[in-house]
Amino acid sequence: MLTVTEDRFALAEVFTIARGSRTHADVLTIDITRDGVRGRGECVPYARYDETLASVRAQIERLPAGVTRAEVQDALPAGAARNAVDCALWDWDAKRAGRRVWQLAGLAEPGPMQTAFTLSLDSPDKMEIAARKHAHRPLLKIKLGTPDDMPRLEAVRRGAPDTRIIIDANEGWSAEVYSDLAPHLLRLGVAMVEQPLPAGSDGMLGEIARPLPVCADESCHDRASLPALRGKYDMVNIKLDKTGGLTEALALRDAARAEGFTVMVGCMVGSSLAMAPAVLVAQGAEIVDLDGPLLLAEDRATPLHYDEKGAHPPLPALWG
Repeated sequence: MLTVTEDRFALAEVFTIARGSRTHADVLTIDITRDGVRGRGECVPYARYDETLASVRAQIERLPAGVTRAEVQDALPAGAARNAVDCALWDWDAKRAGRRVWQLAGLAEPGPMQTAFTLSLDSPDKMEIAARKHAHRPLLKIKLGTPDDMPRLEAVRRGAPDTRIIIDANEGWSAEVYSDLAPHLLRLGVAMVEQPLPAGSDGMLGEIARPLPVCADESCHDRASLPALRGKYDMVNIKLDKTGGLTEALALRDAARAEGFTVMVGCMVGSSLAMAPAVLVAQGAEIVDLDGPLLLAEDRATPLHYDEKGAHPPLPALWG
């Protein structure tokens, strides 16, 4: 039996990026129960990819009841629907076998990893206050993406003078804006910039100077994305809601490394159930951004554990 439920988790604070703001994380939770064994997965439908809760739910509910992990790779395209089902089936397979998912996948035993903490887009004064509050964290990810971002970045650096910083422009800049900003990003010690130009209009990244690493997010979904990234990007951001699940995420990670890209593993704003399989993909990644649960005011009954070592692997009661 496969069931789909809609769950809503309140955020601790309003979360804003260049495309808008939200106060809640709306997710779909998938339960697959067969032979008395239950597997779970979660996805976050994303409007940027023309997904809604209703459209993704419809995709999932059209699947045959006994669909397998191998079958779902062809039955659904890369995206949120396949992610939830693929991860639920990994969880079901592991619980049926009495083993952990990392063992079934032939991976090394996972450990905790330091994760970025995201500061959402706001006024410079408010972003400086937020940066000061979180200056103890090893890595801050700053949401930007407007033509007037320098005051925000300067403010964050004042608030967190010693913290490593990466930037996510969420497709919000033009090539001209990025070229003007790049020297200042270097001056302020920014370690990486994520998706500065719109996907599909990012050809200029292959022609202009890239003085710091540039990461593909909206431009990278699965392995089929890689050929178009060559010469434009240095890093890829792997998110399970883009790849369509753990199966493709692991394959994308290996293929990206083989082509010379470094790896970031990120997330949508979801609960610990969505982060749990991503922890496996994130082992050894150059940048980990699995802070979704840290942005929530409420979470799953058995959440991921976060401490000074970072995000810890999930307990079996959560997933895997």
